[in-house]
Amino acid sequence: MNRSIAVVAMLAAGTLVSAHAGVAHADTLKVQVRREVHMAMPTRGMTMAQVLKRFGQPERKLPVRGGGSRWQPPIHRWMYPGYIVYFERTIVIHSVADAPSGEHPVR
Repeated sequence: MNRSIAVVAMLAAGTLVSAHAGVAHADTLKVQVRREVHMAMPTRGMTMAQVLKRFGQPERKLPVRGGGSRWQPPIHRWMYPGYIVYFERTIVIHSVADAPSGEHPVR
């Protein structure tokens, strides 16, 4: 009987810790999204040429990922000061603001 109570107590404590970590991560994500809304970044659907014309050359172009098959198109990643732009082939699919140091979620 005492052993089953201890197991239930450990499971309940683990659930509370997991729930708290999820809330903290959600708050960090909300702050990140609010910051992105106010930043001038490339938007979904822009071409690489449009991004270059409006935002200039990226600081760095990361190695292309994917592209091994029709179902895995090449994903290009361009780094600009404060954000990264993701392209599927030559079209923007997403722009993401960098998290300031100290705001990366704990894994």
